[in-house]
Amino acid sequence: MIMTTEPINAIPSREPPASQVGAVGWMRQNLFSSPFNSVLTFLSGWLLVIAVPALFEWAFFQAKLTAANGLECHEASGACWAFIAEKHRLILFGTYPFDEQWRPLVSMVLLVAMIVASGWRRLWNIWLLPLWVVGLTVVAVLMWGGVFGLTYVENTLWGGLPLTLILATFGIALAFPFGVVLALGRRSKLPAIKSICVIYIELIRGVPLISLLFMSSVMLPLFLPEGLTIDKLLRALIAIILFAAAYVAETVRGGLQAIPKGQYEGADSLGLTYWQQTRLIILPQALKIVIPPLVSVFIAMFKDTSLVVIIGIFDLTLAAKAALTDPAWQGFGVEVYVFISAIYFVFCYSMSKYSQALERRLATGHSR
Repeated sequence: MIMTTEPINAIPSREPPASQVGAVGWMRQNLFSSPFNSVLTFLSGWLLVIAVPALFEWAFFQAKLTAANGLECHEASGACWAFIAEKHRLILFGTYPFDEQWRPLVSMVLLVAMIVASGWRRLWNIWLLPLWVVGLTVVAVLMWGGVFGLTYVENTLWGGLPLTLILATFGIALAFPFGVVLALGRRSKLPAIKSICVIYIELIRGVPLISLLFMSSVMLPLFLPEGLTIDKLLRALIAIILFAAAYVAETVRGGLQAIPKGQYEGADSLGLTYWQQTRLIILPQALKIVIPPLVSVFIAMFKDTSLVVIIGIFDLTLAAKAALTDPAWQGFGVEVYVFISAIYFVFCYSMSKYSQALERRLATGHSR
């Protein structure tokens, strides 16, 4: 008898062709999967070949990094980054007193540090609230002054990036819980509460933020008693909070509607009260589901803070426009708007990447 070690029904291994694996396979699947996609790929490549070298030529190779005035910059064919170097303090800090600009700088660093710390899951406990209370108190003392030997600075002189961060931070922090309450109220079984929430959400979402800012700046003082005034910065912040809360409410309501009915029935079977099941079971699941749209609302809100320029608040955008009024440095609007666009991009991109990481960490994705 002849013995063999090979399996009787051995199936020969079949490897995918080289055109379906590696870089070639990726390009075939993503860039040239159809004639239409192939045309778009070639068109996009052609545009990149034209635009990217010209952009690098303007921004780096022919850029002017140092100049005594705008006339020297105009002689160069590239970007005038010397203008940004000359006016960066005005752009970043607005009309805040020049010798005291270390205070908004420290306040800005402190706000960013608190935001980063709040994204660290190990700090998601009761100590996070006192951290914010202490941090915001320090920011207020630094910005206003008047104590500990610091010169008093009115908030009408605040401006630039610190003011933008203050508006965005307070706006997001206060609009989020207000929006959650509105979302719960809209799903309430009590007709009066539901009607109030529906009217508020639909009314606010039906008007642009600019109109709310105008009303808070122009109309609201007309309805206040004589002698009573509300600070312009506070009025703008209230308008931003009210506007963002309506969008947060609709986003959270979508998450609440996505929760299966069995979760509610299970919570009822455990004998939990409405607030217990909402706080412990329903709301945590709903918020995990809506992390991406919630972050989109926060990013839009951060960018919408630039609209306060229309009521004369010296935010980052208005500070950049003020830098362009210097007769010795005129004609460099592209450079200054590229600069502030890069600042907005860094903050918005950071929020987007953090939301993606948080979504993966909490396993909010639903695979099918």
